[in-house]
Amino acid sequence: MVKTWSYQKEYKDLKKKIFVSLDKVFKSNKLFFGIELNKFEKKFLKINKSKYGIGVKSGTEALVIALKTLKISNNDEVITVSNTAIPTIAAIQNVGGKVKFVEVNDEYLMDINSLKKAITKKTKLIIPVHLYGQSCDMTEICKIAKKNKIKIIEDCSQAQGAKHKNINVGNFGDIGCFSFYPTKNLGAYGDGGFLTTMKNEYYEKMRRIRFYGIEELKPKNIYNKKYYSFESGINSRLDEVQSSILNIKILNFKKYINKKRKIANIYEKNLKNTGLILPKTNKFNFHTYHLYVVRHKKRDQILNILKKKGIQININYPFPNHKMPASKQNIKLKKTDEFAKTIFSLPTYPNLELKDQYKIIYALKNILKLKIN
Repeated sequence: MVKTWSYQKEYKDLKKKIFVSLDKVFKSNKLFFGIELNKFEKKFLKINKSKYGIGVKSGTEALVIALKTLKISNNDEVITVSNTAIPTIAAIQNVGGKVKFVEVNDEYLMDINSLKKAITKKTKLIIPVHLYGQSCDMTEICKIAKKNKIKIIEDCSQAQGAKHKNINVGNFGDIGCFSFYPTKNLGAYGDGGFLTTMKNEYYEKMRRIRFYGIEELKPKNIYNKKYYSFESGINSRLDEVQSSILNIKILNFKKYINKKRKIANIYEKNLKNTGLILPKTNKFNFHTYHLYVVRHKKRDQILNILKKKGIQININYPFPNHKMPASKQNIKLKKTDEFAKTIFSLPTYPNLELKDQYKIIYALKNILKLKIN
């Protein structure tokens, strides 16, 4: 069986280091806000070249905290895309924001012309989603936001390590949000998230919001680090257990990205001219290939044949958010709808065996030679 994703080989390789690290955590008598989180926050900020940042419980909660930090609420209009994970939209809804969907381009990313047309006097925020491991055109999005005095939250959940014009995602907008869900480029063995920012005022507010609104950074305040809330906050702690695992895995982060890019290159060389529509990369981007997403109008038939051959293939995502009851809107997004019916994701996890990758490639080549009805 060729799996869509697996961490078993990685875990086997890291098992001894993880056990030693976890033993230290449990002996420390500090399961939250300890040494491991502090170390990880510094390491992640360094590799992402960000000025300030905090670890939180999940990528979803990172978005919620970012939205609360920028005071998005009460039907404030937020522009984003529909072909994203449900959490992007759920976070906006959970703070009371009003979602406005725009079209995507052939790279599956926010379309600039569609964004320009969508902006109104009610627009308070843009959330570009760096999907599948590639950055949106942040040069243009930042120009548009600045011209219209609109804030930006970057959803970087699928794009750790991705760059636009040699700048890491998460460093363009007001706040960047990351996920450490296990399948990500840098994944925990549970949930985890991160927020980055270049502004100290946002950093201080994000820290308060993640822990019930409690002040941690101003020692002259008599309520500093006391059980005393200054503003409406939530409980979103990246615990010491997950932080310790991430501290081990982050040492291999560049190696993970390089392996994913090599896997993508093998797909590219072997699957061109097969009838599949392969990923397009913006010339200004460094693509990390969280997923290698291809398209074919006979997708469902192809996946059924692959399944019979013992090959698991995923679809990210089969239903656009504007088509689901929780966020349904009666709008036309031609490319978004078309892509949802034709895309599927080929595995790129770092421990994918070469023989398994070629099993996928050979199977696809054979299928695409057949006449698919």
